[in-house]
Amino acid sequence: MPNPKLILAAPTVITIILLDVITKQWALRALGDGETFSLIAGLVPLTLAFNTGAAFSLSVGDASRWVFMVLSVVALVVLAILYRGAQPNDRLRVLSLSLVGAGAIGNLIDRIRWDQGVVDFIGPINLGFMYWPIFNVADMAITTGAALLMISLWAEERALRSARDTVAAPKPATEPDNS
Repeated sequence: MPNPKLILAAPTVITIILLDVITKQWALRALGDGETFSLIAGLVPLTLAFNTGAAFSLSVGDASRWVFMVLSVVALVVLAILYRGAQPNDRLRVLSLSLVGAGAIGNLIDRIRWDQGVVDFIGPINLGFMYWPIFNVADMAITTGAALLMISLWAEERALRSARDTVAAPKPATEPDNS
């Protein structure tokens, strides 16, 4: 019988990595000479940028590439452990771990292949009160997967708490039968 976790995880990971690689290649070709494009009536600008740090360009100096490569591998090991421990019917958990893992692999590919940094190209997006930083498909997968993982963990905690409360609740006393 096929593994239900693998049936969901494999296509998710493969699709996200392929989309990430293909869109980054497109961005390098189309936006490489300083060109910019806009999507959705100018709401989503496309601008090529290279991020040598982590999210929001968090950097640890000259060693950023290597530090974030190691952290990515550590994160992938942790995700693999969580995936292994996920129940076969916990689709939300499996999907969330697959998204985060695929995004981490997508950005890790860039860190391995060159020292320019991770290719970002979506944004910056004007939110009215700030500009959202430039990101990529891998970043979207990581963010979406992390949000879904939080929801999954929250739902699991609620279910455990409810089960614990049900077991711990005192049983109502029954009245004696006076017939």
